[in-house]
Amino acid sequence: MNSIKSVPARVLSRRGGHSLEAEREQFDKSQAISISKAINTQEAPVKEKHARRIILGTHHEKGAFTFWSYAIGLPLPSSAILSWKFCHVLHKVLRDGHPNVLQDCQRYRSNIRETGDLWGHLHDRYGQLVSIYTRLLLTKISFHTKHPEFPPGLEVSDEVLEKTAGTDVNNIFQLTVELFDYLDWELKLSESVFRQLNTSMAVSQMSAVQCRLAPLIQVIQDCSHLYHYAVKLMFKLHSCLPADTLQGHRDRFHEQFRSLKNFFKKASDMLYFKRLIQIPRLPESPPNFLRASALAEHVKPVVVIPEEAPEDEEPENLIEISTASTVEPQVTSDIFEQTFGPPNGIRDDRDAQIESLKKEVDMLRAEMEKIKLEAQRYITQLKAQVNSLEGEVEEQRKQKQKALVDNEQLRDELERLQRAKQDSDRSQRLCAEAEKKANATEIRYTKLKEKHSELINTHAELLRKNADTAKQLTVTQQSQEEVARVKEQLAFQVEQVKREAEMKLEDQSVQMEQLRQELDARRDELDQAQRSLSHAKQAGTELSAQVEALHAEKEVLRRSVSEKECELLSVRGLVEEKELQLSQEADKATREIRELQGRLLEKSNQEHSLQQKLLDEQFGILQETVREAEDILRDAMAKLDDPLHIRCTSSPDYLLSRAQAALESVDTLENGHAQYVASMADAAGLVGALALFAHLTADTIVNGSATSHLAPTDHADRLTETCRDYGQQSLDYLGELKDKEMLRHAKLGDVRQALRGVLQLAQELRPKSLDIKQEELGDMVEKEMASTSEAIEDAVRRIEEMMSQARNESSGVKLEVNERILNSCTDLMKAIRLLVTTSTNLQKEIVESGRGAATTQEFYAKNSRWTEGLISASKAVGWGATQLVESADRVVLHMGKYEELIVCSHEIAASTAQLVAASKVKAEKSSRNLSRLQECSRNVNEMAANVVASTKSGQEQIEEKDTMDFSGMSLIKLKKEEMETQVKVLELEKRLEGERVRLGELRKQHYALAGPYDAAEDGEAKPAPAPRRGILKKPPLPQKPSHGELERDAGLPPPDRANF
Repeated sequence: MNSIKSVPARVLSRRGGHSLEAEREQFDKSQAISISKAINTQEAPVKEKHARRIILGTHHEKGAFTFWSYAIGLPLPSSAILSWKFCHVLHKVLRDGHPNVLQDCQRYRSNIRETGDLWGHLHDRYGQLVSIYTRLLLTKISFHTKHPEFPPGLEVSDEVLEKTAGTDVNNIFQLTVELFDYLDWELKLSESVFRQLNTSMAVSQMSAVQCRLAPLIQVIQDCSHLYHYAVKLMFKLHSCLPADTLQGHRDRFHEQFRSLKNFFKKASDMLYFKRLIQIPRLPESPPNFLRASALAEHVKPVVVIPEEAPEDEEPENLIEISTASTVEPQVTSDIFEQTFGPPNGIRDDRDAQIESLKKEVDMLRAEMEKIKLEAQRYITQLKAQVNSLEGEVEEQRKQKQKALVDNEQLRDELERLQRAKQDSDRSQRLCAEAEKKANATEIRYTKLKEKHSELINTHAELLRKNADTAKQLTVTQQSQEEVARVKEQLAFQVEQVKREAEMKLEDQSVQMEQLRQELDARRDELDQAQRSLSHAKQAGTELSAQVEALHAEKEVLRRSVSEKECELLSVRGLVEEKELQLSQEADKATREIRELQGRLLEKSNQEHSLQQKLLDEQFGILQETVREAEDILRDAMAKLDDPLHIRCTSSPDYLLSRAQAALESVDTLENGHAQYVASMADAAGLVGALALFAHLTADTIVNGSATSHLAPTDHADRLTETCRDYGQQSLDYLGELKDKEMLRHAKLGDVRQALRGVLQLAQELRPKSLDIKQEELGDMVEKEMASTSEAIEDAVRRIEEMMSQARNESSGVKLEVNERILNSCTDLMKAIRLLVTTSTNLQKEIVESGRGAATTQEFYAKNSRWTEGLISASKAVGWGATQLVESADRVVLHMGKYEELIVCSHEIAASTAQLVAASKVKAEKSSRNLSRLQECSRNVNEMAANVVASTKSGQEQIEEKDTMDFSGMSLIKLKKEEMETQVKVLELEKRLEGERVRLGELRKQHYALAGPYDAAEDGEAKPAPAPRRGILKKPPLPQKPSHGELERDAGLPPPDRANF
């Protein structure tokens, strides 16, 4: 919701006393609420109840003061939708509001124009519509202000239309033209709205679309009335003027009729309008104005607005009904008293009452007759409408029969399409199944690939485990060998112990034998022997214990050996099981690897086929691009021989830029061709380069043809042939790209050579004024400005000398005329001198603010186009001042013509305008020197106008006109003089036409020498504007094209020329 500013103080100052303060505040509040709800940034149509309240408010205060006091506070520049809805509400207020609304809106024309200009410069969809809508509203306000007989609602009777048109043919002619202009803006708004809707493929039930369509209801209402009035006035014009004279009017009306009929047809087909307005139907063909009886066949189109349903929210009573109801009985009672007298007063004489009643009866009878005639005329019109409606009904019957036949055909077509749809559905299902199978195969392939990877990993893991097991087996074998060695060592130790024990037993047995032998011998030593025996028994017992310990240790070692053998057997079993499992898994992995290798081979074959298909598709895309490029180039080459293209012109600079871009595209195309030959699976680079090459080549050929239209004959023929050769070489290269064998060997050498020929010719055709070295531009600017100042000073001095000479040599009227002319020339020279000084100061300011760390010469060289514009403007001002002084000298000495002085004044005003435009193009808007320069420019225009005025008045004073007295001539002599005068008129007209042609050729040659091409810095080729046809007017004189050409080359805006 947009905020509205508070009520201005001037609104409050107009209000009455304190008794109406509350009512006025309530009214202002309700109006503010209605305006804020009607005009907002929501992309939705304006609600009718809010617009109705605003309209009732205008009737309440008898004007639109309150509406405008709130409307000017709306932020219209911030939102295009807000501006669009403001225009819609203003249109409704103009149509249905109080009659004084028109005068109130006239005061705010500048606000409406500024809003339209703002959005017209912005690239916004609503902004373009707002620009057109504001122009329509301005046209509407101007028309109804100029013709107050037409209310803004455009509802007037035929009698008022006849009275407004009058009997003067010129008034009727002018009124018809204004009605055509009015209708043109209405139709332009509708076409713009429908163009945007066609672009966005919108539906009329969407709120965003309805926001655009809502204002067209008022446009339909306006167009119906404007069409009716235009038809009436056209018939009236054809009854007063010859048909050939009104051919332009008829052509314009027929074009508007087609546009209006198309507009009504599109609007009738939309659901949005069907419930809001009943749109009339126009006849199939426009009225035949050459047949006067066709006026009776014309039927006025009537627009019907259906009654609206009551709103949920009741509007406030803005008009006091009680006051109106009390006034009406009072008025009725006054009329009754005036007619019959006061009820209790003295009655008039009976005869007087009878006379008055008879007069009233006669008046009523006359009115009755008039009403009858009007009713008869309406009956005739209604009968004509009935006949036309019967014809339409018959036409509808025929269309119905045709529709039935078409319906049968469509039904057959529908059945055929349904069968085709079933077939397509079946093929789509098969395609979907195939895609599912392909997807399943792809998934299965992916799983197999993952399984294959898993098997490879498992196989590698098993190989690592096998190696570990082999290592463990080797360690086990080593441990077994070590156990065997330990066992052998233990066995050896046991054997050694046995041998030691046996040796000890043998030693003991020997000792026992010795003891026995000694026992017998040495009985005496029995005790000692017994002790020795006991000691021997003890040693034997110890040895027996040692033997038993060794036996026990032997058993332990035997059990450990058996355990190791058992463990070794179990390890051998595990190793055998592992080897068996590994062999099985290896066999299985080998089978799976073989299967995967087969599938991989199949997949590689599929990939090869897909790769081949990709190559074919890339080659097909390339061929489509080549064919499209050939079509573009053939279309561009066709422009070389197209007579309709002769009006298109371009500049050598723009042709040079286009050709340079085309040469760069040739290099890009060569790189893309090399990439495609290296890898034919990717044609994206070559396709893009081909598209760019085709468009830039076509652009170069078209601009070359447009440049040749303004070039000399020799250069034009050479440029045309070079462009044709360039296009043919490009087509030959594209033809080589169509063959796969020749594609690899296609070369761009001939194309590049032809394009360089175009570049060379464009360089030759460039303006010679651009050959100045950029280092000399800065010095030339200062020299030209100084020489211009000197020329102006010299001109002022010469004028003063001529003034003193004229005072000495002439007197009377001639002295007065010469002094007035020379004084005006002196004032003009002073104004030009002040303008040149101000321009010089402004240039210094521009250079100081824009050059930065660079020097003045570098700044001028960097902005060479702008500098050349300054040089040209300075030369033109100095030359114009010199020519003006010479012309004034010849006029004072009676050796020249006054027309020379007038032409020199126009020339010097245009030259100073050129200098102003060249000076202010790079200046800042807030510069004081720029403001002074613009003021000086306006002063120069005024002084130039004074020179022209003084020259014309002096010419009228000095030249004597002969009085024409033909009273003494006879009829035959008068006829003879008339014929001789006609012969002189024809001779002078022929001479005038020849001089005009000569003037045009001179200006064309001047234009070619000073800068031969009318192009801006972007150089875009565009057709020359066709001359506007005037009505019963002579063709305008050709304008001199030389002024402003350097400004156009430098991107400057055209200077404001002085019109006298």
